[in-house]
Amino acid sequence: MKRVNIMEKDYGVFINNPNKFMAISDFTVSHGIDIVNNVNIITAKDDFENLARESNNQDERLYIAQEVDSINFFKESFGDVTLYTFVTNDVVIEDFTDKLKVANSPKGFGDAKIDISHVIYVDKVLSKKDLLKIYKKVSKVKAKYLAGLKLPLHISNILNTNDFLAVLCEVPDEKEPKFDKIDVHELNIGDAVETSIDESFRRIGLTFGVLDYLVSEGILIGDLIDTGMELLDESEVTDELRQKMEDQILKSLADINVITLLMAAIRTEQDFNDNRIREIDENDCCSKMHSDEILGWAISNQIAGTNAAFNYKRYDAVKPGILPYLPSILDDVFAGLIAGCMTKVLEK
Repeated sequence: MKRVNIMEKDYGVFINNPNKFMAISDFTVSHGIDIVNNVNIITAKDDFENLARESNNQDERLYIAQEVDSINFFKESFGDVTLYTFVTNDVVIEDFTDKLKVANSPKGFGDAKIDISHVIYVDKVLSKKDLLKIYKKVSKVKAKYLAGLKLPLHISNILNTNDFLAVLCEVPDEKEPKFDKIDVHELNIGDAVETSIDESFRRIGLTFGVLDYLVSEGILIGDLIDTGMELLDESEVTDELRQKMEDQILKSLADINVITLLMAAIRTEQDFNDNRIREIDENDCCSKMHSDEILGWAISNQIAGTNAAFNYKRYDAVKPGILPYLPSILDDVFAGLIAGCMTKVLEK
């Protein structure tokens, strides 16, 4: 570990080992498995090749180099393993109301990125075979762990689309090569990577809430307001009424009980659509399932009591506005949300 030096500049991070690393990486400048002195992570796109070669007088040394948008990174050590975690994030959390927040990006979600990348140093003399094993393990752990977070779809779509990975170790003596015998599982690299991912989200303050999951389903507050207005019998649709409906929807979406019921429906819909539940046949959802209606009724009742539960039946039967375009479970729960909010507004 003492052999490894790190230098930070305004345009890059440079990890150096005068005794050389053996490295496997998917870097911009790399040949798969390399013997190198330097691992360079550089932001200067216009002069990337020259800076990668010349930074810190490295023009006569061997190196690998990665082109990045950000050099925001942190370092963690786990026994013989050191992780350098690099984070690029274009998403910010904005206040939507005093109780609700939403994830947004000034770049728009078509161009935004969230990349969590790693340079991993193992303070062992490893064979190429063991180095490759570690590289494969890290790649699998990252993909599996991020998928398991079940983040909103528009967030998952921009997550780790341009991440990078390098695994480094010590180089054996050329005259008498000896390799450390290791058990990849005992190194606990998988746990270390998962910990670093959690820490990355914590450091950039990236969390997700109910509004983010509504966005991922293509559901906007304006759509819910319009849907609520379609079944008014006697009341005139005014700007004042629409504002009251918006206020009530946002108030309801901050209710822990409403959130719980909505998220139960969203997660269940995802599991059914992806065939994660062996006992569920998609045809059963239409002909035999009534629990979605129970969820819708529970939401309407939570917001405005018995009257809303009766009003829910109207919205669920007619399915105005956005409701016909929602998946089979979500149309019922959002019918309940709209019915409950509309009932509450009209009672005031």
